[in-house]
Amino acid sequence: MSPESEVDLPGGAVLPGALPEMLRTELIAFRRDLHMHPELGNQEFRTTAAIKERLERAGLAPRVLSSGTGVICDIGVTDDTGIAADAPADIDTDTGIGTDTGILALRADIDGLPIPDTKTGCPYRSTVPDRAHACGHDVHTTVVLGAGLVLAELHRQGLLPRPVRLIFQPAEEVLPGGASEAIVDGALDGVGRIIAVHCDPRVDAGRIGLRQGPITSACDRLEIALDGPGGHTARPHLTTDLVTAAARVVTDVPALVGRRVDSRSGLAVTWGRIESGHAPNVIPQHAELSGTVRCLDLDTWRLAPDLVVAAIDEVANLHGAKSEINYVRGVPPVVNEDGVTELLRDAMIARRGSESVENTEQSLGGEDFSWYLERVPGAMARLGVRPPGERTVRDLHQGDFDVDEHAITVGVELFTAAALLGALR
Repeated sequence: MSPESEVDLPGGAVLPGALPEMLRTELIAFRRDLHMHPELGNQEFRTTAAIKERLERAGLAPRVLSSGTGVICDIGVTDDTGIAADAPADIDTDTGIGTDTGILALRADIDGLPIPDTKTGCPYRSTVPDRAHACGHDVHTTVVLGAGLVLAELHRQGLLPRPVRLIFQPAEEVLPGGASEAIVDGALDGVGRIIAVHCDPRVDAGRIGLRQGPITSACDRLEIALDGPGGHTARPHLTTDLVTAAARVVTDVPALVGRRVDSRSGLAVTWGRIESGHAPNVIPQHAELSGTVRCLDLDTWRLAPDLVVAAIDEVANLHGAKSEINYVRGVPPVVNEDGVTELLRDAMIARRGSESVENTEQSLGGEDFSWYLERVPGAMARLGVRPPGERTVRDLHQGDFDVDEHAITVGVELFTAAALLGALR
């Protein structure tokens, strides 16, 4: 049985939109070029220019976002589609979100990370010091570009039943994420559904992971300054023992917060930096801490700032330290809509059979794709990038991160199948 036969198509037709070999080779080269030239959030000028040039060469009309980085490009949005590029999506009066009658959007994030590329012997290793595509955004970008090129050709052949929008979004790694600015810039105008992928090094290339409901977590950033008069370590009773105060904030605040919410919400405070003092016999006057607040549950995330700030103040006051807290709101969880999740499932099955889809757990990572889902229904899939049979897992946000580039073909064909099958729903 061929993979295509596992999803019923009108008249038993084979789903078009497979990735041609010549384009596959070009896309791998495109991804490697991005990998060699990573750019941080809101600085992705070279990446933006490369995307724009390739889309224009395909006869499309991409538009650079007003910030100067990021690209939006429509395919098949013409007068005869009945959907204008700037038309609002239909709104369900009960839920307040767009319905699935508008444009299907494919979203990619294009920024890199401020960490060094530590791969050895890799011909496409980053050429930019302390910069790396260590989260797979180069793959996400290439997948959406490749899907756009295939869908543009199908449109020329009269085989694209519904218009599609490509969204190449900057600054996903910069809280609260570039998605909000892209939305203000019109990324969702006329959009009824939106889909995305995220690389997953725990899933074999050739497969995707799916989950209905929340698939990522909320993520906020926390920055704290503690101050006291300081003094000699021989007389801690005469001053504020600031190092001890900082240590108690580190250990006690997560415990306090964890006891003030339902444990199933997964609210977790985790520290990434603590800094204080210069000499072993001097109690310092200043300490700094920073970390993240993560949460599985949307309702608890809305309560998190007040809960966390109150806990910090309690512990700091107990030890006589003055606290200054900067709670930086990040992103809510990505909550996959059931119908769009099933569309991705059916699209993958149509391409590669039912064994190519696995269920995935909710991640504690944050993703600003969630902001789009506050406006329109959508879903994100975990794109497998691990070479089948490899035991070593190169985790995200590590300098040696790399992918099995077969994942590019899989991602492109997943998106093209979703664009075609979605018109049948």
